[in-house]
Amino acid sequence: MTRPLGQRLSLGFAAIAIGAALLTALLVNLAFSSRFDSYLDQQRSARSQQLAAAVSAVYEAAGRWDTDRLDRLAPAVGMAGAEVRLLDPAGELIWPMGGSAPAEMAQMHRAMMQTGVLAEPVSVPLTIDGQLRGTLQVALPEGSVPVADQQFRTSVNQTLLAGGLAVALLASVFGVLLARRVTRPVAELTAAARDLRGGDRTRRAAVTGSDEVAELGRAFNELIESAERQETLRQSFTADVAHELRTPLAILRSQLEAIQDGVLELTPSLIGSLHEETLRLGRLVADLETLTSAEAVSFSLQRDRLDLADVVRTVASSFQPRFAQADLVLGLRLDAAPVCGDRTRLAQVVTNLLTNAVKYVPAGGRVMLSTTTTGDGQVELRIRDDGPGIPDPEIPRVFDRYFRGSARADGSGIGLAVVAALAEAHAGNVAASNAPDGGAIITITLPAADASASASASAAVGAPSPSATRRMGSRTPTSASE
Repeated sequence: MTRPLGQRLSLGFAAIAIGAALLTALLVNLAFSSRFDSYLDQQRSARSQQLAAAVSAVYEAAGRWDTDRLDRLAPAVGMAGAEVRLLDPAGELIWPMGGSAPAEMAQMHRAMMQTGVLAEPVSVPLTIDGQLRGTLQVALPEGSVPVADQQFRTSVNQTLLAGGLAVALLASVFGVLLARRVTRPVAELTAAARDLRGGDRTRRAAVTGSDEVAELGRAFNELIESAERQETLRQSFTADVAHELRTPLAILRSQLEAIQDGVLELTPSLIGSLHEETLRLGRLVADLETLTSAEAVSFSLQRDRLDLADVVRTVASSFQPRFAQADLVLGLRLDAAPVCGDRTRLAQVVTNLLTNAVKYVPAGGRVMLSTTTTGDGQVELRIRDDGPGIPDPEIPRVFDRYFRGSARADGSGIGLAVVAALAEAHAGNVAASNAPDGGAIITITLPAADASASASASAAVGAPSPSATRRMGSRTPTSASE
């Protein structure tokens, strides 16, 4: 069974703390032991030099090696717990530490002082008046340091061990508290996600602080709110589409049944009415097709170097009858606007913009389409009308999918979302605003084409930007409207 994250973090912190404390104690102990051994070596070396100086003083006083005087040094050597031998320059024995009494005294001293057994003898050359007079072989106890010093070494090691364990315990407690602090917001996020999965759409994660986990919690809450808004829009869109489909179907059914019953005659005007209802259904189906395409992963652009003004002129010409029927005036102010783009997709952009204008601009109004090239290597396509404009709170949302605005004109609410997606797919952007003297303005900015680019060059483009992918799909819809 997998342990909870809090327990794993706590155990991890505790293990790290204990390991760090024990490693520190070990390293300090090793360093101290090394220094302490060096201290012992210095003590033995100093003791050997003292014994060598005492033996050399005998030679200096007598002018030769006087064994009687050397025998008088034996008790002092025995009190040091050492054993010595004096050799001449040729290596012949001159003086062993005489008698058994000094040797026994040295052994008793070692036992009393607990200095350990004798170490290997050390040879100390005796140079007097610049000449080598002999060699003193000195065997000193391995621990020729007072017991108090040895006890100090043991107490230091014990203190290090106790301190390491205490630090490890404190670090473990701190690690447990820190682990709980870290995992508490994660647990809150998990609980919020489970509640949402269980159907509680009002659940939000409680967020405090400003660290990365808090940012994750805020992003989680924003994601849920965004999903709720999208779900609300989707439900509204579904209800609107159902209503829009029901109306023409009801008209078609009632009129066809009337014809079957002989109540109505199949006249040209009746056929025209039925045809209008089928066209209305066709437009709704096209909108649904556009929505389906918007869910696709990617789409391609067949790029050619073209003049955006020509695309606008062609589409506007086909819209003139619709504008005349709606009692609207469509004006053009077109300057050369070279871009490298997909002619069909750019025509769809203009079509959606003009379709949107026909729906929202009241009769007698005017719509102006313009293209121009800016000084910073950009091309602008702008549509401006003298209609009621866009309410300020709705401006940031006019390019959202399904959004239809407070005016709620006939349509699916995805036309401007398609416009924004296609603009981004062409490495451009789109913006909406209101004119100071009234009316709405929608501006599309695209990169201007490189003058040296071949007019016949084309390239397939893979997935567009993420936001464009969310709005558009891989098929060209026959119609799209806001």
